[in-house]
Amino acid sequence: MRMHIGCSCHSGLSRRNVLRGGLAALGTIGATRALAQGAPAAPKDLGMRAIDIHAHYYPQGYFDLFNSEARRFNAEFRTSDQGFFFKTSAGANGPLPMKFIDLKQRIADMDAQGVAVHALSLTTPMVYWADGEISHKLAQAWNDGAVAAHKAYPDRFVALATLPMLDPDRAVDELTRVSKLPGVRGVYMGTNIDGRDLDDPLFAPIFARIEALDLPVFLHPLQTVGGKRMQVFYLNNLLGNPIDTAIAATHLIFGGVMDRHPRLQVNLPHAGGVLPILVGRIDHGWKVRKETRHLANVPSSYLRRFTYDTIAHSSRSWSLSSLRWAPTAS
Repeated sequence: MRMHIGCSCHSGLSRRNVLRGGLAALGTIGATRALAQGAPAAPKDLGMRAIDIHAHYYPQGYFDLFNSEARRFNAEFRTSDQGFFFKTSAGANGPLPMKFIDLKQRIADMDAQGVAVHALSLTTPMVYWADGEISHKLAQAWNDGAVAAHKAYPDRFVALATLPMLDPDRAVDELTRVSKLPGVRGVYMGTNIDGRDLDDPLFAPIFARIEALDLPVFLHPLQTVGGKRMQVFYLNNLLGNPIDTAIAATHLIFGGVMDRHPRLQVNLPHAGGVLPILVGRIDHGWKVRKETRHLANVPSSYLRRFTYDTIAHSSRSWSLSSLRWAPTAS
């Protein structure tokens, strides 16, 4: 996913601008489609640079823990001629290409696509599958690896920090630590945390600290809904991801997180999932259902509190002028 914003110094990208494209960037949507097909970067006369805000990365130090301290959680990492494989108690994946680990391969791929900067983030299996101590160590290893990538290539990489969310004290400590490190531009977390929704009181001190540090949050679907019905036809991704994004956003709205933290910045992936297209139904429910009447404002008014990427794969799906966007392509 690529967000275009006007900038002349990549290493000086602000935390706010990494996830906020703003209305001024709407004119670059055509260029993002070209990027998705491997075409050159945005036209020079636009004065834009392509920033991929959805760029997953696995530093070797993170995987090293799989084969040492995390083995008791059924964790394992290995490589082969096909790529790399990993497993945890939360599931397994592979083979995956080494460009997810090797920065030189990643940069070559970025150059071929015309992408100037990656905002690095950790994806499945995240760090929520172990106990508090190991989850903290995994988060530290990933964050330190992403910061090292920024230090090695400050014009090419920034980092979205990961946190041991199920242990709020450790999460706040890690957040405070990484917020002082070079290259950290935001926080990355799942749309749910081991089945807990984001309005769970357990996460309240974490969101308070994130807001105080003025760090944007980039959500990503994890452990999506659906069960066996979604295990065919890649539906766990095609449908599960956008549905889970909408579930997370509505919990942030109805659960009061957005009201308690008026300066909290949250980016919704995959064009906001199914949230924008269902917001009329959600608004109607707010009017007629007692379960939702505690919310002081109509749910659709919160859509402008979020930023979005534009991975809709159809320009007809959206009224782009009505929302704040971080235009992207993938």
